[in-house]
Amino acid sequence: MSALQRPVPAAAPWAEALLSYGVTGTNGKTSTCALIGACVRAAGRDVLVVGTTGAFLNDTEHDKGKSFADFSALIERAAAAGCRDFVIETTSFGLQMGYAKKWRFDVGVFTNLSPDHLKTHGTWENYLAAKAQLFLHLGPGRPMVLNAADVHATYIDRATPADVRRLWFRSPTRGPALVPADLEAEHVAIDRDGTAVTLRPSPMAEALGGSLRVRMVGEVFAENALAAACACFATGVDPAAITAGLAACPVVPGRFEVLSRAPLVVVDYAHSPDAIERTCATARALVDGRVILVFGAGGDATPQKRGPMGAIAARMADLVIVTNDNPRREDPARIAAMIEAGARDGGGAARLERVLDRGQAIAHAIASAGADDIVVVAGMGHERGQRIGDTVLPFSDRDEVVRLTGGG
Repeated sequence: MSALQRPVPAAAPWAEALLSYGVTGTNGKTSTCALIGACVRAAGRDVLVVGTTGAFLNDTEHDKGKSFADFSALIERAAAAGCRDFVIETTSFGLQMGYAKKWRFDVGVFTNLSPDHLKTHGTWENYLAAKAQLFLHLGPGRPMVLNAADVHATYIDRATPADVRRLWFRSPTRGPALVPADLEAEHVAIDRDGTAVTLRPSPMAEALGGSLRVRMVGEVFAENALAAACACFATGVDPAAITAGLAACPVVPGRFEVLSRAPLVVVDYAHSPDAIERTCATARALVDGRVILVFGAGGDATPQKRGPMGAIAARMADLVIVTNDNPRREDPARIAAMIEAGARDGGGAARLERVLDRGQAIAHAIASAGADDIVVVAGMGHERGQRIGDTVLPFSDRDEVVRLTGGG
């Protein structure tokens, strides 16, 4: 620990006065970044949000590039335009490559951790260690926001210097509190228009008015809202701006995005066992009829999660249509077979079908849906291309659903 440079120096003199939020975890990073950005905007400040879906200075998208030099140049341009607040989605790959040592983060947020990216990191421990880099380099007194219901957060807590300020959040949907939470959901209610959170009494909850509301549909977004509220509260954002910003934040493209209401069809980025389970649970809560799930798994990446994803899908849905995701250089039929084996071995009751052409699978699911059913197209979310071999073919789940349903 003594070998760590804390705090990390500013990347350049122009970066000295900037405030940077870093958000990491397996699921919920993009939505949490968007929610933090919306709170900062509601406080009347410009904000640059850099994440999986793009880089946005307020409402204007900018090219984020692919290298640290591109990232730094983007930040410098935003700073020259007067922006002082930056919300940055920090992936395990970027952290492994040393981003937390190159760029000074002032706030670290941890959403959750579940199996993913094991081909990149080799082991579960390496994956967790990469995530932890964001927090190990925070300066004395800087805040870190941790999920009190995720055991991996307690590991990060133990590894992080004691002089970093801790704030804990918790939603009961993830499990019991492993440490006392500063901001905690007492009750979470979802409907087709969003998610409402009743807060357990605490000083922070009182300042926030006792409840939160977001337009995003799903209990996981309650967690994201709690994390965003903690991060903004820690940096002095007015509580009224926090609640207003959370309520105003648009749904992030491809994050349980309702694209049709007749039948109800949503597109979600879920591509891990935990995310599939939570997405299906949300879908089940919204309808009286069947949950029809269309999903696959990416090639050349974490084959260990395919069986568990299949088992969860077969247990949580009524009809599972296994299809292509981004197979890359793997045989799509082999990937599908691994998912189907997990579904059969997991003891679920869902009917399984295989339609490898993703467009045809989506069309088949929508055609199969009754008035009381929901179709969930999972895995690719906002993506606009499908990687097959070394080629990226134009394809969008969102565009396909709108084409088939008219967005009705």
